[in-house]
Amino acid sequence: MKQILMHARLFDGDQFHAGKAVTLKDGQIDGIIDTPGSLGGYEPYDLTGLVLAPGFIDTQVNGGGGVMLNGQTDLEGLERMADAHRCFGTTSMLPTLISDSWSSMEHVARLIRQAHRHWGENSSLSAVKGVHFEGPYLNVDRKGVHPEKQLRAIDDGALELMTHPDLGVRLITVAPEKVGPSFIRDCVSSGALVSSGHTAAGFQEIATALRAGLRGFTHLFNAMTPMGSREPGVVGAALDDPDSWCGLIADGFHVHPASMRNAIRAKPKGKIMLVTDAMASVGAEKKSFTLNGTTITAKDGRCQLEDGTIAGSDLSMIGAVRNGVELLGLPLPEVLRMASRYPAQFIRMDTSLGSVAPGFAADLVAFDPTTWTVRHSWINGFHKAH
Repeated sequence: MKQILMHARLFDGDQFHAGKAVTLKDGQIDGIIDTPGSLGGYEPYDLTGLVLAPGFIDTQVNGGGGVMLNGQTDLEGLERMADAHRCFGTTSMLPTLISDSWSSMEHVARLIRQAHRHWGENSSLSAVKGVHFEGPYLNVDRKGVHPEKQLRAIDDGALELMTHPDLGVRLITVAPEKVGPSFIRDCVSSGALVSSGHTAAGFQEIATALRAGLRGFTHLFNAMTPMGSREPGVVGAALDDPDSWCGLIADGFHVHPASMRNAIRAKPKGKIMLVTDAMASVGAEKKSFTLNGTTITAKDGRCQLEDGTIAGSDLSMIGAVRNGVELLGLPLPEVLRMASRYPAQFIRMDTSLGSVAPGFAADLVAFDPTTWTVRHSWINGFHKAH
């Protein structure tokens, strides 16, 4: 099937273009051409008034569409999650398991394998590029909403389970002080990506973890030691290191806008990426749900426990993009890169995702820049109107 996407304001990952059309063929971007007068053999899409950009990539998706990955989700539930986020421009995602039992970890690994059998089909499951195990090897002192009873020492078989190559992209969030550098090295040697999160580590412990192959920091500022004058903590180590990536929950609740702006200025360009940390409420009519028996409610865009504690987010990727522009004052091209190219680089898929260029996957989003509403998405060339 050949498609041609016309009359949009095209952002290719580097710059905006006017008067250009994008052709798609066999699930890939075939070319960027001048808008033609005749359409010979193409299925046309008129995107007048919309921005056409690389599809968004979210490396931290706990839930959506009324479904949490925790809770023995089935394949239908995982597709509901992916569908919900696709409506907000996410064309690639890492479903994220909040610290849970060993049996739940095994179940999610099986589920991700099942999802990958549908990759390339006309299904939102094609957005599932891998899995994010957020825990359970975390520090109870910085547990956040993670259930204390599930935080534990490394399980026998954890390395094999979490790093198996048939899971696709494997992202593992650990507290470095709880697992030690050898576990990080083993994960990295097995092809997994390791991030630091829910950690009470000091600066030197993070420096050691970075030398062992630590690649990133999960939801920067949240559930980690802050930067102080004499002890830079995890935040100081993250901002000081030029090579690692930091995920940022730009919902206006998790991190003060000034802190976000300072982090973006501190890191080299390309090392701050947008994440949602989304919960079941995103894309769902019902705005309350349970996690491990605890009720969480989304109100006015904020997910919280009954006592007011923040518990994940009600943020979508198009919402994060909007906040990057309107809350942080960043230029739209840079925010779009934070939502696509930079996470593609983090998960080592930037040769196929994060740009609109010939040979790249036809993973695209078309949105209204005045209302921040996603109107169309493509995953592997399969179109969906929203």
